[in-house]
Amino acid sequence: MSRIGKAPIEIPAGVTVKVENNEVKVKGPKGELSQKFHQDLTVAVEGNQIVVSRPSDDREHRAQHGLFRALIHNMVVGVSTGYKKEMELVGVGYRATSNGQVLELSLGYSHAIYFKLPAEIKVEAKSERNKNPLIILESCDKQLLGQVCAKIRTFRKPEPYKGKGIKFVGEVIRRKSGKSASAK
Repeated sequence: MSRIGKAPIEIPAGVTVKVENNEVKVKGPKGELSQKFHQDLTVAVEGNQIVVSRPSDDREHRAQHGLFRALIHNMVVGVSTGYKKEMELVGVGYRATSNGQVLELSLGYSHAIYFKLPAEIKVEAKSERNKNPLIILESCDKQLLGQVCAKIRTFRKPEPYKGKGIKFVGEVIRRKSGKSASAK
């Protein structure tokens, strides 16, 4: 049996969960999320726990069991505590500013990049002297937050020779040495 799928999900205080018509709706202090799940699975709210079960040990059912348990868990954590990602701009002259839901990036191109963020995501851009600029993104939807971070990262991926680009805080970029002097 799936080790992830059979673990019950604890419902924290202030979070309400509704299950109807193959859809789970989770509401909490940070927001409201919903997710449709596989029609063969059963999701039940028992006391302050959510239990996901499957009808058989088919390969399809085992895969869906763990997946939807993890998705529901991410929703519960998102609406109760939320998710936060920090991205760092490494490079001379790289800047980021935020105006509402628009993130303006200056990444060494001939033009500035304006990126409109979804309404569910809160953005903050920090620039301190002698430190790399930071972009701090917060949301209750883990999947959407990850997609937005991946999109921002594609504007200037970290390169292995100088380490310039947009990277996550704490991420280690594998570095290459570059050209070495030829022996004569």
